[in-house]
Amino acid sequence: MYRAGSRASWSGRIDSIDDFEAFRWHQWIEPVDLEREETASPDGRAKGTPLRGVAIIGFRCDEGVKRNQGRAGARLGPAAIRAEAANLPCSFDRSLALYDTGDVDCEGTDLEAAQALLGRKVEAIRERGWFPVVLGGGHETAYGHWLGQRARPGNLGIINFDAHLDMRPYPQGGSSGSMFRQIADASEAEGRPFRYLCVGAQKRSNTVALFRDAAASGASWLLARDINEGGSASAYPAIDAFLASADSHMITVCADVVSSAWAPGVSAPQPLGLDPETLLRMLKRSLSSGKAVGLDICEVSPRADGPDPTASLAATLLFAAVNSVAELAGLGR
Repeated sequence: MYRAGSRASWSGRIDSIDDFEAFRWHQWIEPVDLEREETASPDGRAKGTPLRGVAIIGFRCDEGVKRNQGRAGARLGPAAIRAEAANLPCSFDRSLALYDTGDVDCEGTDLEAAQALLGRKVEAIRERGWFPVVLGGGHETAYGHWLGQRARPGNLGIINFDAHLDMRPYPQGGSSGSMFRQIADASEAEGRPFRYLCVGAQKRSNTVALFRDAAASGASWLLARDINEGGSASAYPAIDAFLASADSHMITVCADVVSSAWAPGVSAPQPLGLDPETLLRMLKRSLSSGKAVGLDICEVSPRADGPDPTASLAATLLFAAVNSVAELAGLGR
């Protein structure tokens, strides 16, 4: 269910072979096998030293989307996003490493085993001192990501950019629509607070009962309608207040938060979703606090994407996240 990173996943244009300022990601990224025992990071640093790297891992999975009766195809998302990201410029200092740590592949219908494995791989990335970026996969990816972050000390918040609250009941097992309810239940069982903000929620995509149950759990949300009317700045006070309430936070992006005019290749297209620049500004705001501990980008479905605009958007979000991490580490350009 796990395949190590490979250079075969990265190829593209070469403008120079020795001038780093002309490098593109495919020239800089290093493949890593997380199942190798290492006493130090590949760049020579001991584990646990300050962040100097961003590690990408894919989650090839459609099972959660299928269980949620959505449009399948997101298991192809990691490869499509990598292809779009390969030619991105290295807009950071060469002291920042980029790693591709491979893919977790959901075999058959065993979603739970795949999520558990993803959690262990995210934890392995964290142990090496790197910032994890998970490329989904259906949005069930977020639960596996959380499993890898849950052991962090203090209060862990979750910012979800999404048209859906994804807090559905799960009597038949988890899906791409239930993971935040699963996290709420697990947090309650462990005596931990549940801190969750959904940014871009759509009334047309969530029942009244889902809003009611989300409120009862302590979750909060910002409606896409209000963000579209007021712009990204109108969301900043709520985002800032949420960031202040947690010791750290993970960020998860479901591509269907964006209007289908820009993101048609998703499991559940949203004609009245956010525009990409609004999302990008809010994502950067969420990263700028310095409390972000990981990011996942989910539900890019290449089968429905035509000339790959949704995968290209995901690569743009990835580019912004890596540059934000670099700037926080004093390695921006």
